[in-house]
Amino acid sequence: MAAGGGGGRPPGPDPALEPYVQTRIFKIIVIGDSNVGKTCLTFRFCGGTFPGKTEATIGVDFREKTVEIEGERIKVQVWDTAGQERFRKSMVEHYYRNVHAVVFVYDVTKMSSFTNLKTWIEECNGHAVSPLVPRVLVGNKCDLKDLIQVPSSLALKFADAHNMLLFETSAKDPQESQNVDAIFMCLVCRLKAQRLLPCRDTEGWPAQPQPHCRRLDEASGKGSCPC
Repeated sequence: MAAGGGGGRPPGPDPALEPYVQTRIFKIIVIGDSNVGKTCLTFRFCGGTFPGKTEATIGVDFREKTVEIEGERIKVQVWDTAGQERFRKSMVEHYYRNVHAVVFVYDVTKMSSFTNLKTWIEECNGHAVSPLVPRVLVGNKCDLKDLIQVPSSLALKFADAHNMLLFETSAKDPQESQNVDAIFMCLVCRLKAQRLLPCRDTEGWPAQPQPHCRRLDEASGKGSCPC
């Protein structure tokens, strides 16, 4: 007679002894003037919807979304900040701390929001965010075609000068939802490709991205990305 076993559990490794796999967290901050659609972009990516009504962000807010890339689950934290100085001054140091990627947003129907990008870049650099931390430029509200003030050619020239990818999209238009996802997923792909996040200063975004990463599709006006 075979020796009796007590439990009914098949032989194998004890789950309690298996190594714990920690989900990586990527912090992506969204920067730009008030009313360019930063909050709506984060809503569209994290929740898949456009908010029916939004109020000005006061201080800092963030939303999360868990994505899976090549079998790895990654938690994406998208930090949204007030564009108005009086709402963000006390929070700005915390906002830039330990950032992994930056999204600069302007309103394609408002030239001043595009012109002010230089100020936002200076602020970002002034808080010790490495120039090798991945950055993208996003022109929002492209659904308002009759009101566009910032031509794609001008925006692309600016993006190239600052080593950024360019996306033109609309957080409001449901047909643009995939393009909104592409903005953040492209950054996540870049970050995942880095062997160690603390080493991003030496293994960050390539100095010269491949041309097709920066190109706007001539027919649709959408940003393209190899991810």
